[in-house]
Amino acid sequence: MAVALMAMATSLTGCGNGDAPAVPPVAPEAPAVTAEAVGPAAVVVAAPTPTPRTSGLPAFATPYPDSRPTGAQTAANGPDGPGGILSFTTEADPDTVVAWYRQKAEAAGLSSVMAMNQGKARAYGATAADNAATSLRVVADPVDDGSTSVQLTWSVGR
Repeated sequence: MAVALMAMATSLTGCGNGDAPAVPPVAPEAPAVTAEAVGPAAVVVAAPTPTPRTSGLPAFATPYPDSRPTGAQTAANGPDGPGGILSFTTEADPDTVVAWYRQKAEAAGLSSVMAMNQGKARAYGATAADNAATSLRVVADPVDDGSTSVQLTWSVGR
């Protein structure tokens, strides 16, 4: 599994290009804080962490609904166009996550080029038929707490 993640992550290595405009990083928004009255005193409770903002991301690479970021988005620009990596967790199972991204990729005109099942982990990849520099790769792996850890890499070719 680690090899698959490294291979996908290194596909974006070396994408720096000083002439290309910067892709804005997608940072998780701070959780809202609310106060609940409990007897004579109020208790401060943090609201659930929201799904990261999606500005600057292609429609096929938006974070899964109700996901929780596990790190900041890594974004880069290269001669073939912008790209990035998102990492997050979700309560959805790996098959559901991959099916959701497959639907988004196909709706955006990408074609499936890779699927992998290794134990309970799932991986999926798609590219645009007219521009292989436009791509999506998803690795969804269940974790011990019952959630699914997801790493998503994307690029948009010029």
